Amino acid sequence: MVRVLTIFLAAATVLTATGCADMTARQRNTAIGAGVGGLAGAALIGGPGATLGGAALGGLVGNVSTR
Repeated sequence: MVRVLTIFLAAATVLTATGCADMTARQRNTAIGAGVGGLAGAALIGGPGATLGGAALGGLVGNVSTR
């Protein structure tokens, strides 16, 4: 079971990375910020509301921090 999950996550990561190849710096930073914010919200507080809130805030920070 763990092996199947690992293979699935690796494939998802590769497919996601290829989709980001032609993004601008602002789009890339927004996506990274949303991912990190969502992960932080889920880890620190838990629940779907915290995950969505963290993703929204992280995406905003990633968007604004781009020069």
